[in-house]
Amino acid sequence: MIDNDKRLYEAFKAKDTRFDGRFFVGISSTGIYCRPVCRAKLPKSENCTFYSTAAEAEKAGYRPCLLCRPELAPGTSVTDATANLVYRAARMLEKSCGSGQSLKEIAEQLGCTDRHLRRVFIEEYNVSPVQYLQTCRLLLSKNLLTETDLSVLEVAMASGFGSLRRFNDLFKRKYKLSPTALRKHTTKEKSHNEGITLTLGYRPPYRWEEMLNFLAGRAIKGVEVIKNDEYIRTVHLEDAEGNDIYGWVRVGHRHKKNVLIVTVSSTLLPVLPQVLARIRHLFDLYCNPKVIYETLKAMNDIRPGLCVLGTRMPGCFDAFEMAVRAVLGQQITVKAASTLAARIVQTYGTPIQTGIDGLTHVFPSPENILALDGPIENYLGPLGVIATRAKTIYELAWAFVQGEINFDLPSQPEEEIKKLMTIRGIGRWTAQYIAMRSMEWPDAFLETDAGVKKALQPCTSKELLKMAEAWRPWRSYATVNLWNTL
Repeated sequence: MIDNDKRLYEAFKAKDTRFDGRFFVGISSTGIYCRPVCRAKLPKSENCTFYSTAAEAEKAGYRPCLLCRPELAPGTSVTDATANLVYRAARMLEKSCGSGQSLKEIAEQLGCTDRHLRRVFIEEYNVSPVQYLQTCRLLLSKNLLTETDLSVLEVAMASGFGSLRRFNDLFKRKYKLSPTALRKHTTKEKSHNEGITLTLGYRPPYRWEEMLNFLAGRAIKGVEVIKNDEYIRTVHLEDAEGNDIYGWVRVGHRHKKNVLIVTVSSTLLPVLPQVLARIRHLFDLYCNPKVIYETLKAMNDIRPGLCVLGTRMPGCFDAFEMAVRAVLGQQITVKAASTLAARIVQTYGTPIQTGIDGLTHVFPSPENILALDGPIENYLGPLGVIATRAKTIYELAWAFVQGEINFDLPSQPEEEIKKLMTIRGIGRWTAQYIAMRSMEWPDAFLETDAGVKKALQPCTSKELLKMAEAWRPWRSYATVNLWNTL
C-alpha cells in the first residue's frame, strides 16, 4: 500500500495519463481495482486505497476492472512496458497527422503491434486510431479553412489528406457541407501574406504574463524574440521525406476567447501539424489548471501568493536546444547562460531569412555538433564554454542522434532521468529540469535550485524535498510557482 493517498487521489481525479502504470486504485465500495486513467464514475476518496502494483491490489482482495483493464497498464504488460501506449499514440497522431506516417510505423515506435495498438486505443477512446487521425485532420482543415485564405487544395495537403477528392468526400460526410461552403459562411478577413494564422484553445485561466517573462529571461538571441506581448522564434524541422524545412512562428494571447493566436510562416505548411504540436507542448496547453491548483493551493499556507491559479509549466519547442541551454545554465546566471547559447548560435547555427528583426538563425542540430571535427572543447571553448560542459553537450548530441534517451513524452521518465545522469556532467538538477521541460514530467522537483531555495529560504535542500512531498504529483508546477515569486 502507498502512503500519501490524498495526492494520489488528485492524480486519479485528473485522469492524467502520465501516471498510468505508476499506481493502482482499490475501491472498497465495488471490490475492484483500477488504473488512474479509468473512465468509470469517480469513487469517493474514503473508498480508495492505493497500491504500487496490480499484484499488491489483488493480494488485498480486489478484482481487476473490466473497463480500464489493469493488465494493459504501462509497466505491467510486456507489450507496452516501455510506453504510455494510448496517450502517446494519440499525441503522435496529432503531431504527425500531415506526415503520412502509418499506424504500423507508430506502433513500432511504441514497441507493440498495430493490431494491439488498435485494440487498446478503441478500449480507451471508443474510436479507432484511424478515426482519431481523421478527426485531427478534419479539425485542422476546418481551422485552416476558417482562419486562412489558403486554397482548398493547400488545406487538404497541409492537413494530411492524400488527395483533394478524398478530403472533399470525408469533409462532406462528416460535416454535411463542402469545404468551399464552410468558407462562404466565414466573413472574417483572412490573409497569409505574412504567414498562416490559427488559434489553439486552452483551459482557463492562463497566466500569460508569467509564461512570457519566463521565456524572455531564457531567450536565445538570434533564435527567439519576445516583444509586443508575443513570443517569436525560428523553426527548423524535417518533412515526411526528410527534407529540411525552415521558417518562423509567432504566438500571442487572446485571453477573452481563451486561445493562443499562432502565426506560422508559409514555408512551414508541409510540417504544420508538427509545429502546432510543439506549440501546445511549449505553452502547456494540455494542462488542467484547476485540478492542479486544488493540490498546490496548500502552498499558500506557507506564504500567501506562493501558488497562483493558472500557472503553466513551460515546455520547449526543441528538446536538444533546451537540453543544451540547461547544461550551459549549470552554476551560472540565467543571463550568462543565454549569452553562451547566443554565441553558439551565431557561430554554428544555420542562418535564416525571416524578415523579422532579431530572428537570424536556427539553433544547431545534434548532427551539426557531431560534425565538428576534433575535440569539441576546441570549438566551444573560445566561445566561453568550459571544457567539461562542452564535452557534456557533445555526449548529449550523441544521445539524441542514437536515440538512447527518450525526450518525447516517455512513459517512465524516472528511467530516462537515470539515463541522463549517466552522461558525464549531468547531475540531478539538470536531469530533473530536462524532464520537466522536455519530457513533460509534472512531478519533477529541483530542491537544489537557487531560485527554489530563495523562494523558501532558509530551508535546506533536504527540508525542501520533504516539504514538496505534499505537492505530488504536481511538483513541477510547484517549482514554476516558486520561480514566479522571485
